[in-house]
Amino acid sequence: MDTTRLKESWRLVAAHGDQVPLYFYSSLFLTHPQTREMFPVSMAGQRGKLVEALGHVVSNVDDLDTLVVFLGQLGRDHRKFAVVAEHYPAVGEALLATLEHFAGSAWTPQLAADWGAAYGLVAKVMCDAADESARTTPAWWDAEVIRHERRGLGLVVLTVRPHTRLDFVPGQSVAVETALRPRMWRYFSPANAPRADGTLEFHVRVVDGGSVSTALAQGIQAGDMLRLGAPVGQRLTLDGTGGRDVVLLAGGTGLAPFKALIEHIKSEHDYGAIRRRAVVYAGARQTRELYDLPALEAYAQACEWLTVIPTVSEDPAYRGEIGEPVDVALRHGPWGAHEVYLCGSPDLVTTGLAKLRSAGLPEERLHYEEFAGYAQPGQSPATANRSTEVSHESAAW
Repeated sequence: MDTTRLKESWRLVAAHGDQVPLYFYSSLFLTHPQTREMFPVSMAGQRGKLVEALGHVVSNVDDLDTLVVFLGQLGRDHRKFAVVAEHYPAVGEALLATLEHFAGSAWTPQLAADWGAAYGLVAKVMCDAADESARTTPAWWDAEVIRHERRGLGLVVLTVRPHTRLDFVPGQSVAVETALRPRMWRYFSPANAPRADGTLEFHVRVVDGGSVSTALAQGIQAGDMLRLGAPVGQRLTLDGTGGRDVVLLAGGTGLAPFKALIEHIKSEHDYGAIRRRAVVYAGARQTRELYDLPALEAYAQACEWLTVIPTVSEDPAYRGEIGEPVDVALRHGPWGAHEVYLCGSPDLVTTGLAKLRSAGLPEERLHYEEFAGYAQPGQSPATANRSTEVSHESAAW
């Protein structure tokens, strides 16, 4: 398998933009119509995700260790779409037909063999990971909504109880599906560490064009059922931080995974394992959008190791800290000895990271989720921010 030839051919194909996924899905549905039922009625938000996922695979084709981790997570995550081994040949046929169509005269028997070998590796790793996962965990968890609490315009807090226990690590994310939007999933980070009663708390903000978030906020009530996918992601967990103090920079509902981290840190203190300190900058545009401030302040009053600093960026009448959470934190720094976590909208994360790097914070101490499009199946759910105000709704492949 010539990796250079793969990369060059992919650049040639990807240059055709939206035509590539349109051709792929048309080919897939025409030749294997049974696969159509795995997707939502509207494909408008799905097509670009295929190109992004393929680009990620091709860009890492020289790094098999990274690629295997990516594909393993992808295979496990696809179980919730009822993807089985028999579906992979159909996808492979449609993919090769698409590549041949757009590569034109550059498509040779050698290139076809390279892509066939590459897809064979992709399919094998994904299938093996799915099979291994199936031995210990369900494809999804049925969960009852036991509380639906409105916290403001277009913002709710859902508390759900899975019928069977769903274990996760604070900072991970879980995909959610409602029968109101079948075959569409959106990722959220639980706003709590694992509880004895097994319940999970999700913070949901309605986003423009977000049909799942709209359904969860406006169409769901206590007693309704949801489906939950397996927990994914490690980038917002405390793994590998060596017990160092943390700074948590949250915008909007990006606060959710940090509440889970706070509970995790509290358990460290309770058991005397690690005595780290935490500073939380909870950002909002308007004062009224500090929707969870009372709970945070209650944590701070009970935990001497926790400092909570609310920030408001667009309300000059606010008497506290004015500005984005990153800007306020940098005024209070330096934070070079801390682990710095950032979660919020894509714009907040992108601009915030640039500011943190410019301030000299070491890259290895920065923890954030990527917005490179790996939020959809066919992409790596482990690198998608699931609790921010950006819509990450997905369907199979």
